[in-house]
Amino acid sequence: MHTEHRHAQGDEHSHDHMHAHGHGHAPAEFNRAFAIGIALNLAFVAVEGFYGWRVDSLALLADAGHNLSDVAGLVLAWGGALAGKARPDARHTYGWQRASILAAFFNALLLLVAMGSLAWEAIGRLGAPPATQGWTLIGVASVGIVVNTATALLFMRGREGDLNIRGAFLHMAGDALVSLGVVLGGALYLWRGWAWIDPVMSLAIAAIIVAGTWSLFSQSLHLLFDGVPETVDLARVRQLLLGLPGVSEVHDLHVWAMGTSQVALTAHLVLREAGAGSDAVLRAAEHALHQQFNIRQITLQAESAAYAQDCALRTA
Repeated sequence: MHTEHRHAQGDEHSHDHMHAHGHGHAPAEFNRAFAIGIALNLAFVAVEGFYGWRVDSLALLADAGHNLSDVAGLVLAWGGALAGKARPDARHTYGWQRASILAAFFNALLLLVAMGSLAWEAIGRLGAPPATQGWTLIGVASVGIVVNTATALLFMRGREGDLNIRGAFLHMAGDALVSLGVVLGGALYLWRGWAWIDPVMSLAIAAIIVAGTWSLFSQSLHLLFDGVPETVDLARVRQLLLGLPGVSEVHDLHVWAMGTSQVALTAHLVLREAGAGSDAVLRAAEHALHQQFNIRQITLQAESAAYAQDCALRTA
């Protein structure tokens, strides 16, 4: 019986083992984006909170509280990104890459809790909505549109490849829309004198943010339990591997997220002829997985049909 393992990095061989792990380029650095975003939002929270208190506007106070939670979310996301870059050691052989998934999860959880509190307070105010100052709402929220849009743009280029960065982008983009909603609420109050528009707008804000956050929450929870990332179609991966010349069977196929931007795969490939062209099969598999699914951390084991019959990890 004969097995071969291959990792995409290096060409280290022993007489019966060959290891292959693919490492992609390091994630884009967003340290400056996080620092600028946190500073901008802290300053805006102070302004929005002060004027919300002055004019007794729940919409402004709620948005200030939400922006404060977003500052905490940015800090979490930044911490997760930094921890994910920690070098592997003897105790943590993959490093701390999962920290970015944890950051995305707690970021979403924080937002959901904050919006639940906001909705509860808004419902309580619907019965007796206080008067407010429309021009103050419009002025402060207009600043919010600028601040949140600018912060979102800092994370736009990383939103596709990293769930953690996408969380930061979605929060800031959502905040820009929320601030726009507050501007519209202030305009309606000035036009029609509707005092109830403030708590109603707060409920709308909460609903929009919960809707936008739920996907981040469910995806990060899914990845925490080693779920297959939504960017990878497991059936297509299996079909790709089975379609390689010389491969008769694929078993013990696993795909999971090591972090919010790094996907890992392990699989056993059963070859029709043991040892015949195994290097070419492994190279073809690595290349296709890189190109089609952006999977960089790959471990493949090539087996003969005889060995596969007795493989302890073989599943039906």
